[in-house]
Amino acid sequence: MPKRNESVKPDSLIISRILVVRGKKVMIDRDFAELYGIKTFRLNEQVKRNSKRFPKDFMFQINTKEKEAIIKVYKHLEPLKFSRTLPFVFTEYGAVMLASVLNSDTAILMNIQIVRVFTKMKELLLSNKDILLKLERLEKDVTENKQDIAMIFEALKQLLNPQKQKRTMIGFIRREDE
Repeated sequence: MPKRNESVKPDSLIISRILVVRGKKVMIDRDFAELYGIKTFRLNEQVKRNSKRFPKDFMFQINTKEKEAIIKVYKHLEPLKFSRTLPFVFTEYGAVMLASVLNSDTAILMNIQIVRVFTKMKELLLSNKDILLKLERLEKDVTENKQDIAMIFEALKQLLNPQKQKRTMIGFIRREDE
């Protein structure tokens, strides 16, 4: 078994390899192969041999437009533009399933780390969701109070700059003729 430090990669490296395709967080076959220290075609070969273990919510093949889009966004995937084959991507569940078909010690250790990173990301998303909900409530309160605040300012302006009205004189007018 390899030493733990030999196969452990920084979490930031794994996070940078997580893409969003079709609204799902996924990792591309090429990145899994690199992390596991194997060739991409070997990884896909094992997946094809065990295709029953990988339903559509575990993995899928991206189309040409998606491939072009991820190449533009993720610079480490630029070599893919020269590949004729369309890559496969794996969801969090697919990453777990890869551990069962790739049986090397490195693959097992990397898989554990990848699943932990996916889990941390979910936890962060959930905690951020609470913050976003609170911000949304605050925004709603502010917009509701916006009209009230505008009325207060208008009243203050009227008090500070009262309109001068033409005043009519009250009293006796003395005529010199009489």
